[in-house]
Amino acid sequence: MSTVNPKTAGSETRRGPGGLAHLLPRTADLTRRQFAQISALARSVCGLNLHSRKRELVKARLHKRLRQLQLDSFDEYLDYLRSDASADELVAMLDALVTNVTSFFRHVEQFEYLVGVVLPRKIAGAAESGRRLRIWSAGCSTGEEAYSIAIAVAETVPHIGAWDVAILATALSTGVLRRASDGVYTAERLRPIPLHLRGKYFTRVQARPKELYRVRENIRPLVHFRRLNLMGLWPMRGTFDVIFCRNVMIYFDKATQDRLIERLREVLAPGGTVFVGHSESLTNPDRGFRYVRPAIYEKP
Repeated sequence: MSTVNPKTAGSETRRGPGGLAHLLPRTADLTRRQFAQISALARSVCGLNLHSRKRELVKARLHKRLRQLQLDSFDEYLDYLRSDASADELVAMLDALVTNVTSFFRHVEQFEYLVGVVLPRKIAGAAESGRRLRIWSAGCSTGEEAYSIAIAVAETVPHIGAWDVAILATALSTGVLRRASDGVYTAERLRPIPLHLRGKYFTRVQARPKELYRVRENIRPLVHFRRLNLMGLWPMRGTFDVIFCRNVMIYFDKATQDRLIERLREVLAPGGTVFVGHSESLTNPDRGFRYVRPAIYEKP
């Protein structure tokens, strides 16, 4: 009868071909030094503010990247980031660290203001503007916000074919942009959309195992998805009548927020409207915006 040495039993179980450890997810500690390096990298690239209280969150989210890349430690992961000339993994890391929470017509009161005040005002000034309408969805995630804007415009602007309408939708992550451009959503994701609008602007493309719907061509051409780092160069020309920049600034420190707000003001047309998240504010007089309603501001 064989005996087991309790001092070596654990290592034999982990390393032996019959052990179970190879079936379990790899785990790795995230040291303060490693966290500081990841935090500095995220800040330098896109202004992301990862304070020390987010260390466990960063560890949990980036563990998925380590497992996918089959890396054993965060030092290996940092080396991988530095050696990745394509910067694809850097984008994947930033995408993992940012929570992409979105839905169709999220914060419906803002869309009510868009269709009840902003767009009618634009329609009334059609002759002066040349029927030109420019809207930017900054931080568009998987596209629900941008398509919600497109539906609102299509439902409000009469004879829309006679207008020059463009909705720019930008995000840093190439992954979420692919999903947004595909424009395919589950039936559950469409629930916030009134039933008559679902049939008008979406087509069912799959019944099972999941019921899937694709955005129809009657609004798809209005939306243009592009990759953009808000901290980098902005190639856009001209100004926007409306900007949605919701729940984006919460990821930045105050200095980065101030720089972003100033740049938003510069590309917003006089009289233009900005929609922000409900935990974000532009009320500082130095920021050059007029408070309208909670999370709604205008440029004088």
